Amino acid sequence: MIKKILLSLVAIIVIILAAAALKSPDYRVERSRTIAAKPEVLFDYFNNHKKFNEWNPWIKMDPAAKNTYTGPEAGEGAVASWDAENVGACSATITESKPGELVRERMDWKKPMEGTSTVDFIFKTTGDKTTVTWAMYGRNENIMCKVMSLFMSCESMCGPEFEKGLADLEKLVTATPAK
Repeated sequence: MIKKILLSLVAIIVIILAAAALKSPDYRVERSRTIAAKPEVLFDYFNNHKKFNEWNPWIKMDPAAKNTYTGPEAGEGAVASWDAENVGACSATITESKPGELVRERMDWKKPMEGTSTVDFIFKTTGDKTTVTWAMYGRNENIMCKVMSLFMSCESMCGPEFEKGLADLEKLVTATPAK
């Protein structure tokens, strides 16, 4: 009986590892929202980590997070780091900043798992409105990350939070008179 149980466990482990090995390592989560604001108004809320935290959905999940800011206040080289019980530890470094068009960040995850991803905030203007796209993408390079991705979807963990964040940003900028 124990032999059958052990063989079954080994078979399950082999199946999980095979599924992980065959799974694409690439992931991408993306959400967009059209906001009645000019890209110049929206841009600062992405290009400055402190302003980003005025509407950041993950800050709301763990208000006790320890946040630190290094480098310039905004733009390329600005770094925000956090360590929190509920949302883990990470640093976000702005690697590219094109006013009114794009803010790109390198995310260096430390816990609960180590990894790196890229986040793009893209601005497209149509009349008096701007469509903001928030995208995160990368690769699960090691087998443990691929195994975890079988059970935890980046899409289901991040997609709804991107939606909440963009909705909160819209409330913030449409409630504040444009400067």
